[in-house]
Amino acid sequence: MAAEAGKTTAATKSGGGGQIMTVVRGLDVARYMGRWYEIASFPSFFQPRDGRDTRATYRLLEDGATVHVLNETWSKGKRDYIEGTAYKADPNSDEAKLKVKFYLPPFLPVIPVVGDYWVLYVDDDYQYALVGEPRRKNLWILCRKTSIDEEVYNQLVERAKEEGYDVSKLHRTPQDDPPPESDAAPTDTKGVWWFKSLFGK
Repeated sequence: MAAEAGKTTAATKSGGGGQIMTVVRGLDVARYMGRWYEIASFPSFFQPRDGRDTRATYRLLEDGATVHVLNETWSKGKRDYIEGTAYKADPNSDEAKLKVKFYLPPFLPVIPVVGDYWVLYVDDDYQYALVGEPRRKNLWILCRKTSIDEEVYNQLVERAKEEGYDVSKLHRTPQDDPPPESDAAPTDTKGVWWFKSLFGK
């Protein structure tokens, strides 16, 4: 997953009746690494329903092809997190289509769960991004900062709508400024949030 110059976009067929979805090509992986704050997303069972300050931190491993993924969120004053890895779905393609693998449940990670992570848009400065997947069941608006200009946010929402996503499902993620430190709150080591999320709580 080495860095590639000349970022462009490509139309590709996906789920949802064979609709075309635009995916970034030539993603500069090295520039994409680091911390991204979740500005909005479709709710997911991977996160507590009342989660806030949700963020993802990506780090390219020594093999140059695998990304370490750390997803964090805060719920009821406790830090919840899950770690995994990401890699290109097709190593020979320049499309920003990745697979992300996590192991569940978080307190006894033995069951592998693999999902799609498609970068649909990233600005030239790699400050905000739109991420989805072929079934259009998940969507994320990410930013390097805890807040995003409302005009930019609306443009990303409109772009997602054009790609066939039901943007009415988007949920704005509360973000504190400054953001919490990872070691500044107790960590939920029992996975209580994961069990609650399975029951919609």
